[in-house]
Amino acid sequence: MGRLVPAVTRALDILELFLEGDGSLSAPDVTRRLQLPRTTVHELLTTLAARAYLVPVPEQPGHYRLGVRTYQLGSRYAEQLDLAAEGQQVAREVAQTCDETVHVAVLEDADVIYIAKVDSTHAVRMVSGAGRRLPAHCTSVGKMLLASLPDAELTARISGRELTAMTPDSVTDPAVLREALAVVRERGVAVEHRESNPDVNCVAAPVRDSAGTVVAALSISVPVIRWSEERESELEKLALGGAAELSTRLGHRGPA
Repeated sequence: MGRLVPAVTRALDILELFLEGDGSLSAPDVTRRLQLPRTTVHELLTTLAARAYLVPVPEQPGHYRLGVRTYQLGSRYAEQLDLAAEGQQVAREVAQTCDETVHVAVLEDADVIYIAKVDSTHAVRMVSGAGRRLPAHCTSVGKMLLASLPDAELTARISGRELTAMTPDSVTDPAVLREALAVVRERGVAVEHRESNPDVNCVAAPVRDSAGTVVAALSISVPVIRWSEERESELEKLALGGAAELSTRLGHRGPA
C-alpha cells in the first residue's frame, strides 16, 4: 500500500466536516475544528472552491457550502449502487464474524424475497437461497420490514389475508402479529423462534437508504442446537452492525 498524501487527506477532512451542522463553514471554523494552520486552510478552501467542490455562500461572507461537484459524485455513486451486490458483500463479512447463515431480504406485498445469502461453514446449516420467497409474518426479516411500515400501509398488506403457518410456532393471529411488531419497533431488532423453520431461530435488523427509509433487512439464522440467550444477544449486535454497514453503503447517515 502506498503512503497517504497529507494534502489530500486534509482536503477530504474539510469536505467531511460538511456532513454535520447547518451546511456552511468558514475558514476559522475549519481551522478550529481540524487544528490546521490558517494558511493551509485558506489554500485548501481556495483549491476546493476552484474545482467546484465548495462554493461561497453569498448571504454569509467568508463561508462555504458544498458545490455541485460533490453532488455529481454522489449521484454517480448512487447510480452504481446495487442492493443485492452490496448486501452480498456485507452478508459475507457478517458471516465470517459469526460463522452462521446471513440473509438480506426485501419486502414485496406481504412476502419477503431473499436477495443475498452467505452460508455458515457448520455441518448443520440453513437450506435456503437467494430468490426464495416466504411469508413476511413468519420470518425475522419480514417482521422487521412490516414493523417499519406506516400503520395504514401495514393494515393494507395484512388485512383480509390469511396468515398461513409454516411451523406450529408461526403467528397466525393478526392481533398477535401487531403486538409482536410493536415490540420490534421498540427494540429496533426482530427475533424469530422456529416460526419459519422448526429447527432455526433468527435475528434481523433494518437496512436504510439515503433518505432513512427501511428498504431491506439483514438477518442471522442459527440452528436451535447452537442457540442460547447469550448467543441471541451477540447476534443481535452483529445484525445491527451489519445492517448499519449496509445502510452506510446505501448512503444513509446517522444511526440505523
